Amino acid sequence: MATTPIKPLLYQPAPRWHLWTALGGAVAIHLTAVALAQKREALVDIPPNTQTTIVEATLAPPEATPPPEDIPIPAPPPPPEIKPEFVEERTPPPRQPTAQKFTPIKSSEMSMSRAKALAIYAPRPQYPYEARSRRITGSGVCVADVDPGSGNVTSATMAQSIGNPILDNAAVSTFRQWRFRPGTVSKVRIPITFTMTGASY
Repeated sequence: MATTPIKPLLYQPAPRWHLWTALGGAVAIHLTAVALAQKREALVDIPPNTQTTIVEATLAPPEATPPPEDIPIPAPPPPPEIKPEFVEERTPPPRQPTAQKFTPIKSSEMSMSRAKALAIYAPRPQYPYEARSRRITGSGVCVADVDPGSGNVTSATMAQSIGNPILDNAAVSTFRQWRFRPGTVSKVRIPITFTMTGASY
């Protein structure tokens, strides 16, 4: 028995007339839909012979609203009385500092060692460079007046000059800076000596 050979299956594109037929059908459907839409719009149009009646409507004027009645506002209630609370002060009064009594010592009875012991601030006079360069030395006595209440020196003068105004001014300006314990000194005599090693009293 003879067998027929099997041909391989190959893809064969559709003939072109199928494509043209489908495209023509789509165009025909589209034109039909456009024609129906224009016919419906023509039916809706109003014929020219139809008479239209115009109705005039007059709006009624708005009713005037009556003014609002004045409603009396009730007066607010009086605020409650607040009674201040009495707080008893228990803070003790500040203590007044007791003033220490000092017996002023007269300058004539005071030694220099005693004056140094009562002094709170007693800087030593500086030997001026101008006097040191000239080798100027000497001794003198400075008198300082002290305020008994504050202990500050109010004035200082040279009772006995050292012999040179530069050294006198150095001594006076330094002794004006001294301070003593309040109520202990009213006036003090301070002997001062300038040597090449410095000032001493």
